[in-house]
Amino acid sequence: MKQLSLFVIFFLSIIVAFSQSVPIPSNYSVVDSVLGDLDKDGVDELVVAYNTKSDEDEIDKGVPRELVIYKRQNNRWGVWQKSMQALYGSSDGGMMSDPFGEITIKKGILKISHEGGGRWKWNFTDKYRYDGKEFKLIGYESYYGTPCEYWELVDFNLVTGKIIIEKEFERCENDAKNQEIYKRENETFFKKVIPLNLQNRSSKDIIIISPKYRHEIYLASKLH
Repeated sequence: MKQLSLFVIFFLSIIVAFSQSVPIPSNYSVVDSVLGDLDKDGVDELVVAYNTKSDEDEIDKGVPRELVIYKRQNNRWGVWQKSMQALYGSSDGGMMSDPFGEITIKKGILKISHEGGGRWKWNFTDKYRYDGKEFKLIGYESYYGTPCEYWELVDFNLVTGKIIIEKEFERCENDAKNQEIYKRENETFFKKVIPLNLQNRSSKDIIIISPKYRHEIYLASKLH
């Protein structure tokens, strides 16, 4: 009886391990992956970020990336959703080259972050939620700036249209270690934009100008 129980446990562990292994399409390579329940059915989906080529030399030169979301189908991962627009390419981070940050799932929300730049640094996070048909972009957060100039934080709720901008200007006496904030331009306003999702995330250049301080927000383009 004990041997039978051990066999059942061993057999189930093999099934679980097999069902959770990450599929790798031909000539692709995995950048990152995460498990999480995205449609709130009590069963985890698998989200994978891929390089669309596996050769390291080609990746260094810059290759497009694809995001694929899998659902379990008979103990195998079947493709559920995919996008070539949700991820930056492998060399789109400027001087930092690879811009990929991470993908996470929390309370059914899929978060994808990128970062890059040189002297002027930037990072942003997209938040997606499944609405029963598609993964809609519901939130966007970004941080941009450089020491001794300014830092700008943007928090955009695409569901309500509320945009919060916090911008701090700083100067340095001798070097970047001696910083002084001498001005703030904080602003909150509302703006509706065309609905964005995983499939059309970077299909259009969306530039929002704030009404008071004329801050520019680049939402959907790769104009960092």
